[in-house]
Amino acid sequence: MPLWIFGYGSLLFRPAFPYEEQRTAFIQGFRRRLDQGSPDHRGTEERLGRVATLIREPGAHATGAVFRVAGHNVDAVIHDLDHREQGGYDRISVEASLSDGSATVTAVTWIASPDNPYHLGPAALPAMLAQIRAAVGPSGPNIEYVLKLADTLRALGIEDPHVEEVARALRPDSA
Repeated sequence: MPLWIFGYGSLLFRPAFPYEEQRTAFIQGFRRRLDQGSPDHRGTEERLGRVATLIREPGAHATGAVFRVAGHNVDAVIHDLDHREQGGYDRISVEASLSDGSATVTAVTWIASPDNPYHLGPAALPAMLAQIRAAVGPSGPNIEYVLKLADTLRALGIEDPHVEEVARALRPDSA
């Protein structure tokens, strides 16, 4: 049986798993924030990077993409994503509405709750920028993550004022 996966962060620009279809979709009751610390990809235990998570917020919505994974790949993809998202993230099921209005699908995604050990929470923009500029992990510089996420969201026609504000302030031409 196929499985839908909802991506809202690095899965948008680096899914790194086989899928049969990708569609823009949104989920209700969440908003995307760069409030999660990355101890294993875009930072280290000593210098956490800032990466996206979904924060529960009534009336909000988060737009990303759903990926349809063929039934024969589901177990391997879930195993790999559980490992990839181990730095404070939990797998949950969500109802994702396709942006064209044609359907709603049940999908899995990974969110980092505020009670996980790497949760950074909100911060003033200058503090976030300093943290992002200083963090580098095995997957590369944290600044690269934020800029790729902003570029991908824009390319998909997804507006995210929070990510865009941070990315705009990080770009070399904004100094």
